[in-house]
Amino acid sequence: MSLGARRATVTTWIGDVPVGASVPIVVQSMTNTDTADATATAAQVAALARAGSQLVRVTVNNEGAAAAVPEIARRVADAGVHVPIVGDFHYNGHLLLAKYPACAAALAKYRINPGNVGGKRRDENFRTIVRLAVEHDKPVRIGVNWGSLDQDLLTQMMDENAMLPAPRTAKDVYIEAMLASALRSAELAEDVGLRHDQIVISAKVSGVQDLVEVYRRLAARCDYPLHLGLTEAGMGMKGIVASTAGLSILLAEGIGDTIRVSLTPKPNGDRTEEVLVAQQILQSLGLRSFAPQVTACPGCGRTTSTFFQHMAEDIQTYIREQMPVWRREHPGVEELKVAVMGCVVNGPGESKHANIGISLPGTFEEPKAPVYVDGALFTTLRGDAIVEDFLKILEDYVASRYVGAEASASSVSTAPSSSPMISPVNPTSRNRS
Repeated sequence: MSLGARRATVTTWIGDVPVGASVPIVVQSMTNTDTADATATAAQVAALARAGSQLVRVTVNNEGAAAAVPEIARRVADAGVHVPIVGDFHYNGHLLLAKYPACAAALAKYRINPGNVGGKRRDENFRTIVRLAVEHDKPVRIGVNWGSLDQDLLTQMMDENAMLPAPRTAKDVYIEAMLASALRSAELAEDVGLRHDQIVISAKVSGVQDLVEVYRRLAARCDYPLHLGLTEAGMGMKGIVASTAGLSILLAEGIGDTIRVSLTPKPNGDRTEEVLVAQQILQSLGLRSFAPQVTACPGCGRTTSTFFQHMAEDIQTYIREQMPVWRREHPGVEELKVAVMGCVVNGPGESKHANIGISLPGTFEEPKAPVYVDGALFTTLRGDAIVEDFLKILEDYVASRYVGAEASASSVSTAPSSSPMISPVNPTSRNRS
């Protein structure tokens, strides 16, 4: 598949994170703690950031939450984590930002939903938030959601549609009302004084096909950076699959500058799952690289042993645990591809396509596991220590192939950068019969 060129946009800076077509797509997430609990919220912000979320949004829904935001920012910084924190405002944002200027200053961006900023005084309250954004030099996301659409605008557009000789469908009018709400609000924000490059827009729905349609239309009508996400995606497999389906279509067409996967976690579940899913969507499309990818055989009747499954899991876990160190000491390791295959059918071929791969013996196959490095047979492992032996080869490969700037300068005269500086395993010391 040939991916479409990124849609042209201005660049919006959120703290020190740029969002727009000229930079890689940004992953973001949102806490689900009570923001007034600064300790718990700061811990979750830090966890999401460490998982790879480049922006983290927090709910600011009452005075306790607004008062806690500066402390949350301090606690996150004290934990050694640097991530812009975004404030999510509904109904009373104009009051909270005005009453708590320290909150307004600590946040890197304000999210405004034009559908619920205050009934008949909607435009006035919206202007108040934008003026505060201008005062504190903060960007805003104008986030329209079809679950909280401006009902006055929707009613007006439905009435106008009913008068047409050939009325459009209700869904089509609903989509147009979402786009009108977003774009009119952006125009109003600029009239108040917000710069054109300080606006990000989103128009979220919960249906995959509707999401694609909304964003295709929105992308054609403005050059603001777009925040993509399937709202209320759901739990587990449903949320992951639906989000992947919708976002992948748009991203493949070059639409989208920052994404969030809105998964409903299990009770007391790990919130960072949504970050990992978002990263995997981008990496699977070849748009960004976050961690080495492990290709693993699904198993069949030829692989009645579960050994290769355990090995694939062990290698995936090992890579995940090593990534904080590898990312720091071995730049470029995110591009690494590892294959763990279960039998001779596709094992050698798939292993040759990876940077480093192992083909385990299937049922009734000779008990040996050839290891391939950069497409060539490197060694053959046997015995009970295959996992440990393979991980040692993997570690040596990473250390020699992905060399940091300092190490690279000292080793440039000793080995070519195009080949791994590791030696084949000594058959007498590693291979076991």
